[in-house]
Amino acid sequence: MSTDLLKALPHLNRLIDQISTIIVGKRPQIRDCVACLLAGGHLLIEDVPGVGKTTLAHALAVSLGLKFSRSQFTADLLPSDLIGVSIYERSKEAFVFHPGPVFAQVLLADEINRAGPKTQSALLEAMEEHQVSIEGETRALPKPFFVIATQNPTDQLGTYPLPESQLDRFLMCITLGYPDHASERALLAGIDRREAIGALQAVMTPQDLLAAQQDVLRVHASDALLDYLQALIGATRSGTWFVDGLSPRAGIAVLRAAKAHALLDARDYVAPDDVQAILAQSISHRLVPVAGAGRGAREQVRAMIESIALP
Repeated sequence: MSTDLLKALPHLNRLIDQISTIIVGKRPQIRDCVACLLAGGHLLIEDVPGVGKTTLAHALAVSLGLKFSRSQFTADLLPSDLIGVSIYERSKEAFVFHPGPVFAQVLLADEINRAGPKTQSALLEAMEEHQVSIEGETRALPKPFFVIATQNPTDQLGTYPLPESQLDRFLMCITLGYPDHASERALLAGIDRREAIGALQAVMTPQDLLAAQQDVLRVHASDALLDYLQALIGATRSGTWFVDGLSPRAGIAVLRAAKAHALLDARDYVAPDDVQAILAQSISHRLVPVAGAGRGAREQVRAMIESIALP
């Protein structure tokens, strides 16, 4: 691996190690979060309340030295509560824009599927263009800009399903699940997680992160690897596995995530293993299994992977 690309690895490993002291026993999921951020994408965490979704987002922001804001999505949350609003100030005899929580480097959209569709859609431009348009003016968001959204299972009370266009903006969707016996014992016997986050120090700067994101773009993908990725994308569109296939945007997102995974494994090229390692997290939230599949989207993705020959 080239020396230039190797520079970020010690920082990234320390980042994963530090967050693993807060979210105990979930190192693979933490690696996925870091890969998602390195790929310049947004993260959706779907799980039951209380398993550490919010804590993970906060620990990630603190460890990266990023400006963090949290918006609790509720049924009465308005788009202006998220984006901001102009208020007339008599002393200035003018309307002054007061930015909302979206003007942060890490925005935690907590329980995003408890808000109405109009408020959910207010995030679309921010997630795709890293800007918001309000009152006829376009305002840029900080760099880097990363949305971590949490959602409760859709069978719980008071939830709205996210529209397909918004799901497609999330590079990855992960679940944390319950901790194993040893990890839960460590949580019960240890200090409060919020106190632990308060003691964290940044192990990277925003500039380090932006440089690492550029390194991801330099990771090489061979023609054979691209053929393999296209075979997987084509399989999702065949009608055999899913109702509708992946969009070109989703295919590009998968490749970026695979490059980030390769970088975390200290390689400057993408291997089929990288694609397989991140594929279920990167596409299952975008796809609906065909009728009669008898399994969820993640299991369907894994079965599809087994059906495609390696290059």
